[in-house]
Amino acid sequence: MKTNDLTKGNITKGLWGFAIPLMFGNVLQQLYNLVDTWVVGRYVGDNALAAVGSSYTLMTFLTSIIIGLCLGSSSFISMAYGKRKDDTIRNGIFISSIMIGLLTVLIVVLFYLLINPIITILQVPDEIFCDMRMYLVYVFIGFVAIYIYNYVANVLRGLGNSVIPLIFLSVSVILNIVLDLLFVAGFSMGIKGAAIATVIAQYISGIGILIYFIAAYPVYRVKKKDMHFDSSNMHNILSLSGFTCLQQSVMNFGILCVQGIVNSFGTNVMAAFAVAVKIDTIAYMPVQDFGNAFSVFVAQNFGAEKHDRIKSGIRQAGISVIVFCLCISAIVFTFARTFMSIFVDSTSVEVINTGVQYLHIEGAFYIGIGILFMLYGYYRAVNKPVMSVVLTIISLGTRVLLAYVLSTVPAIGVVGIWAAIPIGWFLADAVGIVIYWIKRK
Repeated sequence: MKTNDLTKGNITKGLWGFAIPLMFGNVLQQLYNLVDTWVVGRYVGDNALAAVGSSYTLMTFLTSIIIGLCLGSSSFISMAYGKRKDDTIRNGIFISSIMIGLLTVLIVVLFYLLINPIITILQVPDEIFCDMRMYLVYVFIGFVAIYIYNYVANVLRGLGNSVIPLIFLSVSVILNIVLDLLFVAGFSMGIKGAAIATVIAQYISGIGILIYFIAAYPVYRVKKKDMHFDSSNMHNILSLSGFTCLQQSVMNFGILCVQGIVNSFGTNVMAAFAVAVKIDTIAYMPVQDFGNAFSVFVAQNFGAEKHDRIKSGIRQAGISVIVFCLCISAIVFTFARTFMSIFVDSTSVEVINTGVQYLHIEGAFYIGIGILFMLYGYYRAVNKPVMSVVLTIISLGTRVLLAYVLSTVPAIGVVGIWAAIPIGWFLADAVGIVIYWIKRK
């Protein structure tokens, strides 16, 4: 049984040792849809590419609800682990797994009942409506697998194990790539084949990691005596998971609103955004994972009441985030056209140019989102998840409002959507840092 005790030892070494598997794991998780995008873009066409891209934004929003709940329960488990309370961990697993599982079933039912109105609300052009609907109908079969994988992975991460989730995800992604090429390029199944490949891979990772956890962590297997709804544990889990879920949902709902604005600019802009936003997400995903690793570090030390160690960790993590973001910004800004050309045929000049424009604006300011992820992780770990929601509302509210306003100005147009994003990041950063210093004093 492997765990990582972040309440002792070298802080920077421990943080990066825990964060690196998280980073690789999340990049691999993004590859599920990225592979679909690449295969569909190369072997099916621009309309199918736009359909898969718009589906990605919607799936990210719905998945964020589950991931937010899992992150919140992970914080609870990290605090309990810091206090060395195994019975609290088992009861927390019982409460949170049932709660998140029931919500997952509810989302699946509502999604299939409302799929047509949802696509209509997103202002999807008529020529890609059917393709998007077909892709979503098939890919959403894997939503239960998304819950299983993310729940167990976050339990393991709360206990300090970030390696095993990476291993299972790696196997799944390799399988997804093979099946994508087989179904789409080999069997000419179109976007339906890409969706089916993704679902099979998701269930492999979800069921696999669940079996591993049950076998490798007998001390945390839920027993009959653990199957009760302890009022204190339930209150803490609902608070942490509820507000973290709200934060994740607000963040991705804002992105979904932006997707609606993007769709109004036509298929070429949609296709460019579909590719560029994935490159963008993979670029800053590592720093998001570092923020999650930082959150586990803070939560374990918060549970162990090692507040001076938390302060030292904030300084060291801050330096790491700034240096890392500057490096990623330089890479994305410099190679934006190369990255776009990987996924889009060279003849689609307008699509490539629009994507490069997006990446140049976003790529210069990743430091803003890096600091914001640290703030999210910190406030969640010290049992103040409502602050993460506040910062998200500030960031996304600014982003959506400015995107709507600026994009209507003829001289600015679609550039206004791109520019609104980093402005929202830095405004939320300023608020989060000011509140931290006020509370610290």
